[in-house]
Amino acid sequence: MKKILLPTDFSDNAFNAIQYAVQLFENEECIFYLLNTYTPVLYDTEYILYSPSQLSLDEIYKNNSQKGLKKAEKKINQKFHNPKHTIEKISSFNLLNEEIKEQVKEKEIDLVIMGTQGATGAEEILFGTHTVHAIKKTKVPLLAIPSDFEFVPPKNILFPTDFDINYTAKHLQLLIDLADIYNFKLHILHVIFGRPIEEKQENSKKILGEYLKDTRHKFYSIEKNTVTEGIYDFQEENSIDLLAMISNKHSFFENLLFRPLINDIGFHVKIPFLVIPSGKFNS
Repeated sequence: MKKILLPTDFSDNAFNAIQYAVQLFENEECIFYLLNTYTPVLYDTEYILYSPSQLSLDEIYKNNSQKGLKKAEKKINQKFHNPKHTIEKISSFNLLNEEIKEQVKEKEIDLVIMGTQGATGAEEILFGTHTVHAIKKTKVPLLAIPSDFEFVPPKNILFPTDFDINYTAKHLQLLIDLADIYNFKLHILHVIFGRPIEEKQENSKKILGEYLKDTRHKFYSIEKNTVTEGIYDFQEENSIDLLAMISNKHSFFENLLFRPLINDIGFHVKIPFLVIPSGKFNS
């Protein structure tokens, strides 16, 4: 049974990500954890400890959070009632990304699914920025859903890589599981910068192909100025339903390209974006 964490700020964008999640795993047994975090607008530790009025304000935030979660749960059950799905609610006085980290470890979460940005104004800054930070820091796969993206069964997934990764079954398990459900084709894209692939990268490519031997896939190499340009151009020329990448903090790809790439894609991607951490999950 998959355990999936669904952070929500109760915006339309957040519920859109929830809708995508329950539809993506419609035929799978899952526990969905609805998570809402709250903090007072004026946050001061000393004031919170000694001010009764501030504690009263905390109770208001807590009640609003719990009411919002109940409303979201009711909306999910009314629209997508599914006996295979269990919903649990988590309301927490904490910063969003800190709570995501704690829940991932405590609940042994398999996947986090959230929207790429909030609604408007301050919400957009808060939720949008946190989503990108979560993409960088979360130690389990994270799937970010763009605003207003309507669910379609994934048939073509783009997987950019520099082959500078020691691929493991853990990295690819979620993609393989989804491929078993949807029988999609995985388009593996290597963007080159005027120099041939090295022997180590060639070996990694072969290992990747072995892991994916039972999954429909195809390798591509294209020459572009940047990885971002290669991704966008490939999407323009092909019908892609989801973008998937492995975040490798110790590779040339991560050190020189991945951080600005994540910032760019995190805010502007038009299709669901799956980021798979390279390290040990749930650590």
